[in-house]
Amino acid sequence: MADQADVETALAGIVGGALYPGGLEGGCAVSGAICRIYRGWPTPAALDADLSAGRVNVSVAGVAGSARLTTRFPDQWSIPNPVQPALSAAVSGLVATFGGTASIGQLAALLVDGRAAVHRTAPGDTPASVAAALAAELVQVGVPAAASGASVAIAAARSVVARVTADQTAVRETRRQQQHFAVTCWCADPATRDAIGSAIDGALSGIDFVGLADGSSGRLLFVASVTSDRWEDAVLYRRELTYSVDYATTITETQPAMIVGGSQISPDGATIANVLG
Repeated sequence: MADQADVETALAGIVGGALYPGGLEGGCAVSGAICRIYRGWPTPAALDADLSAGRVNVSVAGVAGSARLTTRFPDQWSIPNPVQPALSAAVSGLVATFGGTASIGQLAALLVDGRAAVHRTAPGDTPASVAAALAAELVQVGVPAAASGASVAIAAARSVVARVTADQTAVRETRRQQQHFAVTCWCADPATRDAIGSAIDGALSGIDFVGLADGSSGRLLFVASVTSDRWEDAVLYRRELTYSVDYATTITETQPAMIVGGSQISPDGATIANVLG
């Protein structure tokens, strides 16, 4: 699910990319600067030690009391990133052949003259083991079938259909909110503060949507920028950038796919569901 922690993590990642575009090995984009980037607020002792050593701290934290409910979309399941099955199936005449990878979370089916065999892949499965399982299941429902390697041969039939599908990760938005997040630069001198703040603000200003871990995204909008030079903090120069993020709280689940379905009509005309797979 996506929540405040995911937004803070995503913003910290953007900050890290702005300050270290070539990774840690490439050094900071602000020459000579060494930065710590993290969620939450610094502890006074750790911050004092870093500032004394010339290290920059950049913290990312939600602003207390800033969240407001913005729910406006239907509460329904969706599949943002459909998964294609790694297993394949093809039919030539009365022979069905399976290929690809029989990784877990997939279904394979054979439909022969209205009678179905369905196999859910298990750890260690291969196209050959899938074919063997389907052939055995067809025999149990009265269809003469035999497996040879990754193929299943049907002795006699009018119609042979082979199908494969994969389980899908579905997402449901349970709530949407807008919240302010403070990206704070804690520096030992004003020149470094200005350079670090400018690099971060430039990166965030070019982003409209923040991608989150669950596949959803949050709308990013600028709110404020405040510079602090307080005389009682003689070695602390701070810039706080505040952005709002409109994001969804979501839940996810793995949903099995239907691979073979049908219906029967009873003598009185009522429809009786008959779903396989």
